[in-house]
Amino acid sequence: MRKLASVQRVWKIEPIEGADRIELAHVLGWQCVVNKGQIQPMDLAVYFEIDSFLPIRPEFEFMRASSYKKSDIMGEGFKLKTMRFRGQLSQGLLLPLSTFPEIPADANLGMDVTDLLGVRKWEIEERATTGGTVVGTLPYDIPHTDETRVQAMPELIQAFSGLEYYISTKLDGSSHSIGIDENGFHVTGHNYEYKNDGSSDFYKLVNDRGYREKLDSFTKAHSLDTLTIQGEFCAPGILKNRLKLTKPEWYVFTVRENGHRVGLDRMLEVCKALGFDHVPIEERGFDLASKYPTVESLLERADGEYPRGGKKEGIVIRPTEPVFCPLISASLSMKVVSNKYLLKNGE
Repeated sequence: MRKLASVQRVWKIEPIEGADRIELAHVLGWQCVVNKGQIQPMDLAVYFEIDSFLPIRPEFEFMRASSYKKSDIMGEGFKLKTMRFRGQLSQGLLLPLSTFPEIPADANLGMDVTDLLGVRKWEIEERATTGGTVVGTLPYDIPHTDETRVQAMPELIQAFSGLEYYISTKLDGSSHSIGIDENGFHVTGHNYEYKNDGSSDFYKLVNDRGYREKLDSFTKAHSLDTLTIQGEFCAPGILKNRLKLTKPEWYVFTVRENGHRVGLDRMLEVCKALGFDHVPIEERGFDLASKYPTVESLLERADGEYPRGGKKEGIVIRPTEPVFCPLISASLSMKVVSNKYLLKNGE
């Protein structure tokens, strides 16, 4: 699970040219603008990731002018986004450990304090328009699709050492999946399974294109007990339609056969057999850590534009064949979200 708020070590402090009251602190693979002298190199501090939604409490009131949000979905609080101060990016919030009396002074490095401090992930309101009538949580073979950001875990870069890898385009839409198992056919969003009652735009796409019939035929032909296809649903009306589509589309990024994620080549074979589009594959190579050894080099690689214009959200990097990664207790995978995209879209 993503640590929205955690105890981390500040490994470097740098001055900001022309700034008397602020400086730049580095934590994990992120950088944050902090008050000068507030935090020292190698201190433990509380780091709040971007996309965090902080509760109303005195410690966060200094952000009211820049970060206060109120919505029917989230209530009141402070949303963290990428910002720029004196030409320097600030990604998240970094505060001294002593700011929060509920955190023990001897807290361990990496301690997750998300729940302790009442921090939640910001859920954008547009997501409510991409669902439908909920019938339950995700089925057992359809996992959540959140990828770990490389800035949150830079050591993932070295986990790719010696492996063949591929880079795909991170499309800016809403995660939706279809699957078939002993309990039948499933259509889901990011968190829930939906009912086929005409209230889901994605379910309409599934019905119009005969996806259920395709999965039925495929599983029988290949003697599969379960088949899960996960992808990004992009369409006019979802987010800001940055792909500039004129009709809904669905782009596959993961295929699971009998409970196991398949490799890149098999995923492409399945998509071809089923007539599904897949996310663009930008690059295929060997030993990612040699070509892109730092977070900065990957951030540069993530920049770009979608084919019809508009800042690209970023990239996703995976081995061409699944590899279990103990660092994340899952198959090795990470995303790199472009800083130019974050600044452009206020995230």
